[in-house]
Amino acid sequence: MREPKGTPAEWRGGTVWLTGLPSSGKTTIATGLAGRLRAAGHRVQVLDGDEVRAALSADLGFSKEDRDTNVRRIGYVAGLLAGHGVTVLVPVIAPYALSRAAVRDLHAARGVPCVEVHVATPPDVCADRDVKGLYARQAAGELSGLTGVDDPYEVPVDPDLRLDTQHQTVDESVRQVRALLTARGLS
Repeated sequence: MREPKGTPAEWRGGTVWLTGLPSSGKTTIATGLAGRLRAAGHRVQVLDGDEVRAALSADLGFSKEDRDTNVRRIGYVAGLLAGHGVTVLVPVIAPYALSRAAVRDLHAARGVPCVEVHVATPPDVCADRDVKGLYARQAAGELSGLTGVDDPYEVPVDPDLRLDTQHQTVDESVRQVRALLTARGLS
């Protein structure tokens, strides 16, 4: 495959999976990072959880099995793109450790880099940031199954990077992820 014009041959594709609670800042960080990577000549794709669920997994609900299936579908698409030299940013909750491990295993089997970034924002901070109103709806009894509140979220034990977003700016978080990519030869 020919490299895009102006892209150093040593840049390769890979997947950056940003996991964390709803409203933790995953998509905001991914969008900021995507802009910087594109400006540097990288081919980048953001696979936002809400958008991909609507397109690829509209047939699924929010049971554990359906959430696992959704994560595996997104992981499969991310691996395909990354294997073709795209930096794939995946801001998806992925609440279960086993489904996140399955995504990493799929990437490893294909020889495609995959890094896990835990956007470690406490639930009360997420609730304050919540633009969708999910936390308020859950508190009012209008919504159940909110990840990290009344549905499980298995915190990554050993992510490649943990971002403490309550104590840093979006720009600082983006710089940390970019530094990780540089250290791994992906930026």
